[in-house]
Amino acid sequence: MSDSKELADQQSETHQVPSPAYAKYVLVVLIIVYIFNFVDRQILSILAEEIKADLGIGDAEIGFLYGTAFAIFYAVFGIPLGRLADLWNRKQLIAVGLSFWSLMTALSGFAQNFFQLAICRFGVGIGEASATPAAFSMLSDYFNPKVRATVLAIYSSGIYLGAGIGLFLGGSVVQAWHGWYPDPDLAPLGLRAWQAAFLTVGIPGILMAIWVWTLREPIRGISEGLVAKTHPRPFAETGRSFMSVLPGFSLVNLYASGGWRAVVWNLLAASLVSLVFYVLYLVMPTLVQWIALGIGVYIAVTWIHFQKLTDPACFGMMFRSRAFVLATIGFPAISFVTYGIGFWSPPFMQRFHGESIADAGLYLGLGAAVGGFLGIVLGGVISDHFKERSVNARLFVGLAIPVMAVPLALAFLYTESVMMAYIYSFLFSVVSPAWIGCAASTVNDLVMPRMRATASAWYLLMNTFLGLALGPFLIGQFSDLYVAAGVESDVALQGAMAWGLAIFALSVITLSLACRYLPADEASRLDRARSYGEPI
Repeated sequence: MSDSKELADQQSETHQVPSPAYAKYVLVVLIIVYIFNFVDRQILSILAEEIKADLGIGDAEIGFLYGTAFAIFYAVFGIPLGRLADLWNRKQLIAVGLSFWSLMTALSGFAQNFFQLAICRFGVGIGEASATPAAFSMLSDYFNPKVRATVLAIYSSGIYLGAGIGLFLGGSVVQAWHGWYPDPDLAPLGLRAWQAAFLTVGIPGILMAIWVWTLREPIRGISEGLVAKTHPRPFAETGRSFMSVLPGFSLVNLYASGGWRAVVWNLLAASLVSLVFYVLYLVMPTLVQWIALGIGVYIAVTWIHFQKLTDPACFGMMFRSRAFVLATIGFPAISFVTYGIGFWSPPFMQRFHGESIADAGLYLGLGAAVGGFLGIVLGGVISDHFKERSVNARLFVGLAIPVMAVPLALAFLYTESVMMAYIYSFLFSVVSPAWIGCAASTVNDLVMPRMRATASAWYLLMNTFLGLALGPFLIGQFSDLYVAAGVESDVALQGAMAWGLAIFALSVITLSLACRYLPADEASRLDRARSYGEPI
């Protein structure tokens, strides 16, 4: 395409810039998509006790199904799909991904064993990897950067709205199904209650994808006056990105981009990753967890190297920014606690307080939906308000989370009162997610518009590894170890959840260090981009 033709296309598109009202409409639709995302993801939490009893598995396996089984495929496919979101039509990508992950959630309703359910969770992870980087990128083009944290926080409220709805809906379906079919062999298709719950939440998402397809695609970079050129071969470039992370094929791509030196470096990295995860296996012998996570980490390392060789500007903006690196460690470390406590709260209420699945789903779900929405939105609004006074305002919100969240989490775990446990859980749901919009906007502000989805995919990958793959699993693993030592299952889970709060130390250290570097890295964004060869 010639430069004159591109300019004509961009000028033509300028007349089609949506109104502020339409931008808000898109935000609402994407929130609903994110709600579906977390309904399908979080429902496993309220179904955990039912699935354990039916499939004969332990806490560590349930943690693997919820976390690592989902997380690894989410991470592996998130990198090339994030690249595709930077090159192709984002609303179409979201629609296709939504229909796929909804289908895989529905198919979970027909799983008969641990292996089949794991395969379905792999599929859910692949589908969901398409949505958030593309949504972050779209919304960054629809809204002014001055309100970016608020907008992305409002969008991210879908996490807790979806999680809350998933808990409530899952508990309600299970309770009703048991009432209708006390003998599961007489149920339609012989479905168990937890299988019926998966079908209930999966099928509507397929229809929702049609609505998403009707949205208008915004001009990339228009909100900052940095309109990006249209890529001539988005799928070819995405395929190249995917091959760069696929074990085996990645070596071919590395050789083509960097010669034998790149291949040797990659094999050394693979050896180091293998050694580290072998040691972890010796300490906590759940083989499938450490194999899966080890593969995921190796793929991430390979992708970083490939990015350095093939897109040095994007690599430099991300990995040569100390603020970016520290923020994408510090914020995701918080998610270890939010995912871990959030996932194990329903089983904890059932074991420790003897609550029914319906009551646990209702009160925890309502608290998560309302509290999470308030917390995420308030965190975004507060950080945007104080951003004009301090460039580190969003990091300060992240640093405040442990101070407020730890006392509430401990109160939730150790109170003897059922009512107070639900109140503390609600307050924890208000405080603990306030960082989410701050994290997403920090990542987007440090890179150029054409790199936003890729940078968001990396941030989400770190969020997935540190939070989703490790939080629920390690808490479940420690719970199993306590049980093996003779501790009752309720007290075992209580102690494991309490120890999980220690990861906050990592977030405090890294976010404190990020405060030193963010002002300079944000102020020098355009100069840094030019120095890496980015045309501006």
